[in-house]
Amino acid sequence: MENIYRVAVHYLNDIGYVEYVINTKAANVFLKTLDKKAAVENYLANEHEIQVPHATLRDFTTEKIQPLASLESFKLAMTRVWGETDVYVDWSRPIDYVLDGMDK
Repeated sequence: MENIYRVAVHYLNDIGYVEYVINTKAANVFLKTLDKKAAVENYLANEHEIQVPHATLRDFTTEKIQPLASLESFKLAMTRVWGETDVYVDWSRPIDYVLDGMDK
């Protein structure tokens, strides 16, 4: 069985999710707004320079992140996806809520 990490996302009233398949290092984007779905897919497929926080609020280093390289890289990249795509990550929204709503 594949291990999958999912996080809820939305663009305006389009509620969906992005999943990261740990075993294959692949991501799937579930949004009905096709241009935003494509924007997130493109964002995840490319390397980014990201300011990574460390011990204090002023302790950052710039690191190159390949979003699909690992679960930690995926999570870090998703913290910046809003600025690049206007798709907001709903970290506190339970994924079961999203999945149940998509079945209807």
